[in-house]
Amino acid sequence: MTVDEKPFSQACENNKQPIFDVLGRVLTNRKKLLEIGSGTGQHAAYFAPRLSHLIWQTSDMPINHDAITSWLEDVPVSNLLPPISFTVGINNWPLGDFDAVYTANTTHIMQPSESKLMMQLVADGLPKGGVFCQYGPFNFQGRYTSESNAAFDQHLKEQGCGGIRDVDELVEWANSMNLIEKISMPANNFMLIWQKK
Repeated sequence: MTVDEKPFSQACENNKQPIFDVLGRVLTNRKKLLEIGSGTGQHAAYFAPRLSHLIWQTSDMPINHDAITSWLEDVPVSNLLPPISFTVGINNWPLGDFDAVYTANTTHIMQPSESKLMMQLVADGLPKGGVFCQYGPFNFQGRYTSESNAAFDQHLKEQGCGGIRDVDELVEWANSMNLIEKISMPANNFMLIWQKK
């Protein structure tokens, strides 16, 4: 697959540096990370070489594995692992001693029941002190953070997606995780940092 044939997300290109600025700080002392929903693979290909102390495990539905692999082939580093099959609600939690989890722009695609299950799986899968970095658009106290997010939410639901989740809802589902940071990001997004109690 040539560079021109690679699946490409402009959103990933736009947000990779602001996200890395957060991850570079939060993941300083982490050893192995699971990425839920690696998508095109662009984030993994950008982040892993810059976090050489950390094993980065990509994962997604099998239909996305070729795309992820095509991006990973451009960055042959030993700490970036090929995708494993993991779909919330279908697969069991992946084997591996993950002390960090990262996901971007997945929570609003999932149905509410799947978002709830993801929060519970991450909480159960992380060791004490482990962190979960969750990026995307979120609502706060039942309110959208922008008119564009309200329109985006309507579009998502028309497409059959679950829509933008409220942070209070996620806190309720998080079980043994505390929300320790809510970081405002560009384009009306946030990075939520959770830590296992």
